[in-house]
Amino acid sequence: MLEKLKKEVFEANLELPRRELIKYTWGNVSAIDRESNLFVIKPSGVDYDVMTADDMVVCNLDGEVIEGELNPSSDMPTHAVLYKSFKDIGSIVHTHSTWATIWSQAGLDVPVYGTTHADTFFGPVPCARHLTEEEINKNYEHETGSVIVETFEERNINPNEVPGVLLHGHAPFVWAENAEKAVMNAVVLEEVCKMNLFTLQLNQESEHLPNRILNKHYERKHGENSYYGQ
Repeated sequence: MLEKLKKEVFEANLELPRRELIKYTWGNVSAIDRESNLFVIKPSGVDYDVMTADDMVVCNLDGEVIEGELNPSSDMPTHAVLYKSFKDIGSIVHTHSTWATIWSQAGLDVPVYGTTHADTFFGPVPCARHLTEEEINKNYEHETGSVIVETFEERNINPNEVPGVLLHGHAPFVWAENAEKAVMNAVVLEEVCKMNLFTLQLNQESEHLPNRILNKHYERKHGENSYYGQ
């Protein structure tokens, strides 16, 4: 079942340590088949050196395992909520990458200081609130997804234009139309978080990128009038 998607998800998961986005098994990639509304996700706590494409787990949007011998990632319910709510996304990446997690622990949105950010994220990357005790006790991973969705709805952010979020005290979730691009977006967010921290150390009064430049850089890579690349 979904053998091609399993291979894509497996390869994308292997890309996380290659890109230095994770240590040990601190992360996961999933991808969804919108025709069947089933998604494939990495198994929980399996070492990357021994993991295979056949180990990937198929789940439905109710958070139930449909196929697989191993337990899915513990973050699987979060992925399910995001796929249900953000209809256009095709893949989700969760890591505890150092620089993005620093911003998450600080509880700060990631502001737009430069065009590196603007090429991928059409505005600040939001930091969602801490979960309440009630939410934690109810269903921690599912409610994590709900808090992310709440953040985008309350702030009127388009998840297709800002394909990522930080969770206060936790770490980033990033997405895209496919697994390869989702991993790339995770790399971009990590680099932007690193750049921003050094930017603020050099100049605490650094000016945010003007909207005219933000618009130009985002639109030249995205939308009807994009012209970047071949």
